[in-house]
Parts: sequence; structure tokens; C-alpha cells
Amino acid sequence: MTNKAHFSIEGIQKIINIKASMILGVSDILKSEFSKFTPVERPLILTNNIPEPKWIAGFVSGEGNFDVRVPKSQTHKIGHRVKLRFRISQHERDIKLLELIIKYLGSGKIYKFTRNPAVSLTIVKYYDITNLIIPFFETNPLLGVKQLDYLDWCKIAKLMNLGSHLTIEGLELILKFKVGMNTGRKDN
Repeated sequence: MTNKAHFSIEGIQKIINIKASMILGVSDILKSEFSKFTPVERPLILTNNIPEPKWIAGFVSGEGNFDVRVPKSQTHKIGHRVKLRFRISQHERDIKLLELIIKYLGSGKIYKFTRNPAVSLTIVKYYDITNLIIPFFETNPLLGVKQLDYLDWCKIAKLMNLGSHLTIEGLELILKFKVGMNTGRKDN
């Protein structure tokens, strides 16, 4: 794009080829408009071990996600429940890497995306989040804006530890943190 190549059909085709090699691939709309595309070859991450914990912290800084879900619940007094979630999504060709990370961290499950060639390492068990994931990133800090999302996520975990998620006031505070995390973050 710096060279203005995206102003030509050949440049757009190169962009579509790059997009096709990414985790979510090419959308159905783009497939209908650009039926002939060739995903660029991306290197396969071939490793049999995680070199050190800071490697995971760096990888998660770029590829991880800390989020909170607040679904409605008829079994909870305030009508909602709060669930923390840690995820790393990758193209399905890198599933072995995610399996190594699960082994290293001692927790997690892999889920396959139904519409895309992607997989996700997901941890939702509160015990594992508070006893494995939070202590791991306390000793192996994240970098950049991901650290800010992690810190807000930890604040929510502390509120849950205190039982605040079971009150309207606590839920409102959790929702305030939630809306400002990830794509909603304004203070990068």
C-alpha cells in the first residue's frame, strides 16, 4: 500500500492472496468477487518445546486475548453470570503449537472454528485462570496494549473473588471494565 499498488487490480489481488493465508481467510463476499486467489505460503511453526516462559508472554502479547463474557442466566439472582476467558487463536496448521502451550501451562482445550481454518486454545475454568494463568503472567509480563487488557481482566477476577459479580453494583463495575477492553480500549 505504501507503493500505491492497491490502486491496481494486480495489487488488490496480492492483498487478497495475503488475506487468504490469514487465520480467518477470505470472506464469502471476497470469494464471490475474487474467485481466483492463491494464499501466500506462510511458514509452519515447527517446534517441539517452548524455549522459555517469556516466549509465551511475547506470543500472547501478539496473538492472545483476555475477555469477559456476561451472558443472561435464569439461575443467577441478578440475571447474569460472569465468565472470564483466555484464548489464543491460530490457523489450524499451527495446532501442534497450541498443544505445546496447553502442555506448558497445564490447562486449556482446543476448539475448531466451524467456518474458518482456525483453532483456538481456550481456558475458561475459573480455578485455572486464578491459579495458573494469572500467576504465569504476573511473573512473565505481557507487552503493549495486551498488558492493559490483562490488568483489567485481573481486576474483574479480583471482583469475582470477592463475590462482587453476584451484586448489581459489582456487575455494573465489571461491565464498565469489559466495555473498555480489547477493541473498546481508548487509552492505548
